[in-house]
Amino acid sequence: MAQAKKETTQSTKQTDNSKHPIADKVKDTLHDSVDSLSDKAAATEQSLRESAQSGSENLAQKQAEMQAKWDQSSVRRYASENPVAAAGIAFAAGALLTAFLKRK
Repeated sequence: MAQAKKETTQSTKQTDNSKHPIADKVKDTLHDSVDSLSDKAAATEQSLRESAQSGSENLAQKQAEMQAKWDQSSVRRYASENPVAAAGIAFAAGALLTAFLKRK
């Protein structure tokens, strides 16, 4: 892709070279700068996409590990076997926490 851009720039240089040499030089410099910036932006975008993909895969793996731990947890088993008692314990813990935070 960069080779095709260079060839286009070179052919433009040859045809317009005699009319406006300063404008042509500025135009060619700007084209080269834009092409360089475009290449760098594409590389950065690819790097970001790879990082995001890697992070997503790591997150999915951690989530699967945590789900497996939760499935084997004794707390989960107790809460599913005794839902009323688990709700009572949660309510009492919330009331205690609220009382401690109000005393500030």
